[in-house]
Amino acid sequence: MTGIESVNLAPPAVALAVGAHPDDVEFGCGATLAKWAAAGCRIHHVVCTDGSRGSWDPAEERATLVARRHEEQREAARRLGGGPVTFLDWPDGELEAGLRQRWQVAHEIRRVRPDVVLGHDPWRRYRLHPDHRNAGFLVTDGIVAARDPLFFPEQGLAAHRPTALLLWEADEPNHLEIVEGWEERKLHAIAAHRSQYRSTMGYGGPDGPTLEEEAAFRGRILGRLLQQGALAGRGPAEAFRLLDRL
Repeated sequence: MTGIESVNLAPPAVALAVGAHPDDVEFGCGATLAKWAAAGCRIHHVVCTDGSRGSWDPAEERATLVARRHEEQREAARRLGGGPVTFLDWPDGELEAGLRQRWQVAHEIRRVRPDVVLGHDPWRRYRLHPDHRNAGFLVTDGIVAARDPLFFPEQGLAAHRPTALLLWEADEPNHLEIVEGWEERKLHAIAAHRSQYRSTMGYGGPDGPTLEEEAAFRGRILGRLLQQGALAGRGPAEAFRLLDRL
C-alpha cells in the first residue's frame, strides 16, 4: 500500500468539517461524512467565508448570492445526513489565518467537541486559492489553541483535544476512507450548490447541466474516487493525510 498506512477510522461519535467556502466540504469529504452519519455520527460543518465572489456574472448582487449559498450549504449538509452549519462569513477571497479567525475555529472545536476534525491540507504544493490555504491553517492552528486551556480562556469553554485530523487534497495522503456505496450521496450533496454549476462544475449555464455535461461531471468525481482507492488497491475512496498525534 504505497503511501497508505491506514484504511477506515472507526466512525466517530462527532465530526467537525471545516471548509473555506460553501461546497468545499462536499468535494473534500462528502462521501466519508455520509458514511459516518449513517453509522450514527453527528456531523457539524463550519464554512469560513461567505461565498460572495462565487459567480462569473459581474452583475451578481453579492448579498443575494451570500443568502443563496447559505441555503445551498444547509441543503448539502442535510443531504449528507444532517447536522448544523456555522458560517464565519469572512469575505470570499479575503480569508486570513489570523488570530481572530483562529479564535473562532478554536471556539467551534471546544463547543462541538469533535472526535475527528476534517479540513483542507494547507501544505498542498502549488495551491492557488488563498482561502483554501488559510482555512487549512486555521484548522491546524485552531486545534492547537482548542486543546490547550491557556489559549482564549475568555471563551469560557473547556479545552478539547480531538483524536484525529483528516486533511483532504493532500499531496501525500496516508489514509483512505472507503466510500463504496456512498458515491451517489456525495454527488447529491454537491448538486445542492446550484449557484456553482457554471463556475465550479463546468456546466454550460445557470439552468443546470445538459445530460452530457452531467455525465462528464459525474465521471470526473467518480473517477477521482476510484483513483484515490487505487492507492491501496481498493475501490472508491476518499484520501486524506491523517494526523493522530494532536
